[in-house]
Amino acid sequence: MTYSPANYPERVLVTKIGFDGHDRGSRVVAAYLRDAGMEVIYTPPWQDIRAVVNLAIQEDVDVIGVSSLATDHLIIPDLLAELRAADVTHVRVIVGGIIPQNERPDLLQAGVSAIFNPGATSEEIVASVRALAAEARAVRDTEEEAM
Repeated sequence: MTYSPANYPERVLVTKIGFDGHDRGSRVVAAYLRDAGMEVIYTPPWQDIRAVVNLAIQEDVDVIGVSSLATDHLIIPDLLAELRAADVTHVRVIVGGIIPQNERPDLLQAGVSAIFNPGATSEEIVASVRALAAEARAVRDTEEEAM
């Protein structure tokens, strides 16, 4: 089955993992994405990684957006590993918030598709999520055709 934004809106899970309860930025980004016509599944703060993976599978999301303001971005590699273990390889993961420059390469090497620091525009975020969702759908379609 071919998924395209013309047939189905992009599906994005916006979440906070770990113990960071600062959720203003994630709520703002969720609103940007909704206003752009995407389907947004929003979780409250303090999510467990396994719960996020299960929700991503249940909701058939294209992109997971993780907000981090208090070093919770350091556990995103664990989220990526859990996605791989669950054979959810098409979903793209992005992170936004306070991400020190010296920690960005490690996140990208672990598989994060995009990083947004404060000051990223709504247009930049929406365009990136839209492109990543299209990429995720293309990977999923290829995987389904191979089965």
